[in-house]
Amino acid sequence: MSAATFTPVAFSNNNNLYNPIWRKPNPINCKLSNNSFVTRATSSSSSPETENEKKNKKKKKKVVIENEEQQKQEQEQQEQQEQQLQSSSVSVIKRLDEVNPVGLGRRSRQVFDEVWRKFSGLGQISRTIRSDDESTLLIREGGPMCEFAIPGAQNTTVLVVGATSRVGRIVVRKLMLRGYTVKALVRKAEPEVVDMLPRSVELVTGDVGDPSSLKKAVQGCNKIIYCATARSSITGDLIRVDHQGVYNLTKALQDYNNKLAQQRAGKSSKSKLLIAKFKSEDSLDGWEVRQGTYFQDAVVSKYDGGMDARFEFTENGEAVFSGYVFTRGGYVDLSRKLSLPLGYTLDRYEGLVFSVGGNGRSYVVILEAGPSADTTQSKLYFARISTKAGFCRVRVPFSSFRPVKPDDPPLDPFLVHTLTIRFEPRRQRPTEGPSGPNQDLRSFQLIMEYIKALPTGQETDFVLVSCTGSGIEPTRREQVLRAKRAGEDSLRRSGLGYTIIRPGPLMEEPGGQRALIFDQGNRISQGISCADVADICVKALHDSTARNKSFDVCYEYVAEPGKELYELVAHLPDKANNYLTPALSVLEKNT
Repeated sequence: MSAATFTPVAFSNNNNLYNPIWRKPNPINCKLSNNSFVTRATSSSSSPETENEKKNKKKKKKVVIENEEQQKQEQEQQEQQEQQLQSSSVSVIKRLDEVNPVGLGRRSRQVFDEVWRKFSGLGQISRTIRSDDESTLLIREGGPMCEFAIPGAQNTTVLVVGATSRVGRIVVRKLMLRGYTVKALVRKAEPEVVDMLPRSVELVTGDVGDPSSLKKAVQGCNKIIYCATARSSITGDLIRVDHQGVYNLTKALQDYNNKLAQQRAGKSSKSKLLIAKFKSEDSLDGWEVRQGTYFQDAVVSKYDGGMDARFEFTENGEAVFSGYVFTRGGYVDLSRKLSLPLGYTLDRYEGLVFSVGGNGRSYVVILEAGPSADTTQSKLYFARISTKAGFCRVRVPFSSFRPVKPDDPPLDPFLVHTLTIRFEPRRQRPTEGPSGPNQDLRSFQLIMEYIKALPTGQETDFVLVSCTGSGIEPTRREQVLRAKRAGEDSLRRSGLGYTIIRPGPLMEEPGGQRALIFDQGNRISQGISCADVADICVKALHDSTARNKSFDVCYEYVAEPGKELYELVAHLPDKANNYLTPALSVLEKNT
């Protein structure tokens, strides 16, 4: 076996690039060696190739399997995403009807405010780091960046009565657009009623004729807008909604404010100053009953029945000022010198409120003002008040007092030192009741509960939408106006800051298109759109010139020459023009 013989053969078999010269070996000698060589060659060359192929095949199989698994996973993810998109699109479509555009707009503005505040803070070299609660509080205080926004609106809750009426529906949306928290008083939370109002409005079920149902309605409320009106001309319905409803709501709001004042322990600027409270016999000390006449008639005085009056604390626990005046030109007084707490003066208050009852007579409240050390220089100021049968609250603003002598200066509450309540038979009117015209107007009975001073307020607490009477059928006009006027009077006597709006006939047309006329005296006859009335209601909430004023409003019109019926023609109302302040500044208060 010769190795040199087989070397080129092995080389030539591996390369195949040329044909070498072969030598014929000895077949006997090379048989075994050839076989052994071939065996070694095949074993040495073929075994590594098969292992690599197996490894490659395994790798290929793994890769294919992994690719298939990835494809399956991707398909499953795509299917899940498609299902989620389909379900989300269906849910979005379902929720589109439930979306409140006003609330969505407010939320978007809040988010924009927050982003803008953070973005603007990037340019500051140093800034205070606030917690999430503080930043949320700042967003609430700052309010939405919107041209409709009103400062302090987000901290004000307004109760809208008659929210489903023509004016009330617009009032609700205007309030929400400006950032107020809105509560709506409805008689029944029926589906058709719920659909008429935005979702974010809090519905409170109650009846203005039921005082017990109004306690929950006024909880947390700062202001009230009363747009409700009777749906029929039945006298009972008119009295229940237009008169008694206003009285019940004013009382409910007053009781709620008094409760808050008690919690503040009288330290708030909104707390009333107690001048007198008649709860025992000792509370009558200092009050003096006097008699007098405006003139003396010697002939008539021989035949009249004279006069008598007394102020006493009865067994029922009531302080009663009662008596009779039969003398012509006579009167009786109940008087006392004021004793205010140290550091308190009446110039910090805007008027007096009397909680009284009796048989519905009218009285004269007289304030004596001047230097307390020298009463000879004192001046007298008077204001007439009317009561009704039963208990009521009578509000008497200081601006309503007139000097007894026309040449005297206006009343200065800082100098008031004596309070007098006078009864005189003249100018008495019969009250409604079973006795009717058979009442003896020369006798009186006044049950006194308390006398307080009203704190000075800057804004309106109660906005009442009344009417002028024009546009109402002549057959029912008188009874409608009687109920409306009774409701207005109860609001004026309540002690709340009020604004009474008497629009002309309501019209269904866009607001802000025509100039408006503001007047007093029930002389207008033109109509006005519901949207303009709603805008006046919202603007009056924070306008100091609207507090304690009653006025008529309608569209501008051309009056006859020499018979101009209005005080001021306002500019066209729009969101950027504060037309209400100049329009009301020339009108008289407490009318």
